[in-house]
Amino acid sequence: MSLAEIIPKKLQANIDNIIDNVVLSPWLTDAEKADYVLKIKALLKQKNAVIIAHYYVDDELQSLAEETGGYVSDSLDMANFGAQHSASTLIICGVRFMGETSKILSPEKTIIMPTLEAECSLDLGCPIDEFSAFCDQHPDREVVVYANTSVDVKARADWIVTSSNAVQIITHLMDEGKKIVWGPDRHLGQYIKNKTNADMIMWQGNCVVHDEFKLYELEQLMEKHPGAELLVHPESPEAIIAKADFVGSTKQIIAAGKKSKANTLIIATDHGLFYKMSQVVPDKMLIPAPTGGKSATCKSCAHCPWMAMNTLVNLYEALRDNTNTIEVDESVRQEALIPLNRMIDFSMQQGILTAGDA
Repeated sequence: MSLAEIIPKKLQANIDNIIDNVVLSPWLTDAEKADYVLKIKALLKQKNAVIIAHYYVDDELQSLAEETGGYVSDSLDMANFGAQHSASTLIICGVRFMGETSKILSPEKTIIMPTLEAECSLDLGCPIDEFSAFCDQHPDREVVVYANTSVDVKARADWIVTSSNAVQIITHLMDEGKKIVWGPDRHLGQYIKNKTNADMIMWQGNCVVHDEFKLYELEQLMEKHPGAELLVHPESPEAIIAKADFVGSTKQIIAAGKKSKANTLIIATDHGLFYKMSQVVPDKMLIPAPTGGKSATCKSCAHCPWMAMNTLVNLYEALRDNTNTIEVDESVRQEALIPLNRMIDFSMQQGILTAGDA
């Protein structure tokens, strides 16, 4: 058995234990929520801060970001927005690697997160020492990593990719005759390999949310809604992707939903995306792809437990007290910036990412 197979399995029990013990959002009355929103808005002005939220955090945080001139998007777009915004303090509502990515691109700014305990199973399942040793076993290959990784793993990479540009970047590397070490998400890696026929050796990580989508229940759901279109994130298992009408990143799923002529959309990604989807397609029925049932034991129920750790309460406290700041070693940041800029430059040249996206 390869190192890439052993390490994620060894860590999976720890990840499951973390999920089981995550403390989710405290219950607040509407009046209490309104009070926190007012206090946060005052602090944002006082501290020249802006809220940048991921699509997967709770609705109330996405709404607050929009109301206060902030931004809601996917991880790289979040970091780009923060780098171009005039605010001196960025409040990153998401998971730790997103805060680190913002610090890589905005080292001069204060990066605050509502909680530093909000992790990512892809990040946790790809520790730098083990991944670096795995890469060292294949020195003739380009190291390509998904953006959902720590700053240390990014610094080890030759290229960083997102779910929106991975196929194009791997195709580009194939055209140059390159072979690939890929990490960490095995499902996204398999999707890329199926699309490009690239020579890829894959680290065996997964997202605890997307890994739970189940074929049996999905097929039953599709039978109940024969006119529905299935929109799938490529972190999902291969069998789920095979059923999809569209496969793409969170941002691409939103665009596909808007373009779709179907009245019903089944969405195989984190349920947090439904907040933005319902804004874009208010007249469509949105149905989450199933994660539980006859063939499944639901852990996340299609909502990342770490994303759910971001709350109005800890956002307010972190901003008030200037706590939960993201710090990145400068030498590591500089190393991680190289593959990150390489991806950004390539994506802008190919029209995948434009300055207007941020």
